[in-house]
Amino acid sequence: MARAENEVLYGGAAGGGKSDALVAEALRQAHIGHYKGLILRKTFPELEELIGKSRRIYPAAFPGARYNATSHIWRFPSGASIQFGSLQYLKDRIKYQGQAFDFIGFDELTHFLFDEYMFLVSRNRPNGPGTRVYVRSSANPGGIGHSWVKERFITAAKPMQTIWEKVSWTDNYGKPHKSWRSRAFIPSTVFDNQELLRNNPEYVATLASLPEADRKALLYGDWDTFSGQVFSEWRNDPEHYADRIGTHVINPFKVPGAWTISCGFDWGYSKPFSVVWCATDHDRRMYVIRELYGCTGTPDTGVKWEPARVAREIREIEAQDPNLKGRRIVRIGDPAIWSSDGTESIGALMERERVYFEKGDNSRIDGKMQMHHRLAFDEESIPMLYVFSNCKNLIRTLPALVYDETHVEDVDTDGEDHGYDSLRYVLMKNPISPRPRQNPKPRQYSPLDTPEDYTYDRYEYYRR
Repeated sequence: MARAENEVLYGGAAGGGKSDALVAEALRQAHIGHYKGLILRKTFPELEELIGKSRRIYPAAFPGARYNATSHIWRFPSGASIQFGSLQYLKDRIKYQGQAFDFIGFDELTHFLFDEYMFLVSRNRPNGPGTRVYVRSSANPGGIGHSWVKERFITAAKPMQTIWEKVSWTDNYGKPHKSWRSRAFIPSTVFDNQELLRNNPEYVATLASLPEADRKALLYGDWDTFSGQVFSEWRNDPEHYADRIGTHVINPFKVPGAWTISCGFDWGYSKPFSVVWCATDHDRRMYVIRELYGCTGTPDTGVKWEPARVAREIREIEAQDPNLKGRRIVRIGDPAIWSSDGTESIGALMERERVYFEKGDNSRIDGKMQMHHRLAFDEESIPMLYVFSNCKNLIRTLPALVYDETHVEDVDTDGEDHGYDSLRYVLMKNPISPRPRQNPKPRQYSPLDTPEDYTYDRYEYYRR
């Protein structure tokens, strides 16, 4: 609440007092008559708890404040207002078009898409002189927006450190301008919330008793493992890039000439396209050795290249990369590139540039299971799929994929799944059987078991 950045994300783990801080922060300028604040959750039913907090806090801070349950707006004696809103679907943003909010707060930011967040940020502007204009958010790991939130706030800099982004534009007279935007991540855990621990000392034990993925995310604030993650087997351990043990990401190397090379392609125009090249050894172990990802740098936003340009870029990479040059490459593409509405298909346009693809098998559940089979480690911690460390976008997006709420066995296609899809076509061309499950050794459990020396470093995950 004391930070000066334009955007701040507070959170990581459960119990840090995120919602209380967000509801209270919206009050900061309620004494200014033209001030307007907005607090958002993804769906309106999720706002009930926040509204309940506001009913306790707002009248005590500003006697005379009144809440309209129909419009979901608090009005203060000064004339200021704070609105509680939702943005369940991308089309719902039209509700806020043309409006201005001096303060915007997102509760559980990872439930929002990047496009939704940035649209609302564009509504973050003053309603009159003398107000401060800024955005505050809270979040736990997980959710459809996990990947972009992690990239924007978590991995961009160390916790508590200001992230500066240079922005530039040209005015109507052609004069160039530049400025800076700032943002930061403030980590929180239950150990920051002493009031909660006084009221419920056992809450830490409650979080510690959760399944592993939930425990890591909600107790420790681990952004690499979270509930709803599709490929929870994924491991990225830089300490083992060289020996390739217990990690899926490894150092690049010269691919032997006898290994086969495959290429997978997922088309995108306004969304990113993805091309991956994979080498397969004599044990049928696969290595993703190169990628071409058509993204602007803004999450899930495509570069809008025409098919011919993508094809030419593929040919150039295959002619220059030492691991691809002169090799026979089997290319497998999304079957949708051969669909046509009366015009020449994407596949046909790429064939004009002498880039040919087989039609891939688009069985989504079977493809997901092939990914699980290959990510599984054997008893020596060796998987059947490795990814070269230079394939940054696949490494970034694959572990962030979450399950679809409707098709609960499938990946949520609203996520940034393009790298996954291009790899899935290659995996379906080279299917393997699941490895035998390793049965864990039985251990007698006693509720009286307690560690003799329990110590916990609450910021351990943030320093990795």
